[in-house]
Amino acid sequence: MMTVTPTQGAEQLRQYIERIERLEEEKRALMADLRDVYSEAKHSGFDPKIMRQIVKIRAMDSDLLAEQDTLLTTYREALGLG
Repeated sequence: MMTVTPTQGAEQLRQYIERIERLEEEKRALMADLRDVYSEAKHSGFDPKIMRQIVKIRAMDSDLLAEQDTLLTTYREALGLG
């Protein structure tokens, strides 16, 4: 088994922190890009709120989506929302 010295541990920790910081910066840039795309879509007449729901739906497992659709239909009918 390999032994890690305090110096090695500190260096490894620093490397992890730096990687996390780089990824956080990339995430911020991606989030800004997403905001821009939603803004462009809104200016073209699309509803970003609905688009977010569609993105979420497309990412769902098809069985889970079918189950939720069935429940939603059942509840709507029970409440007379047809």
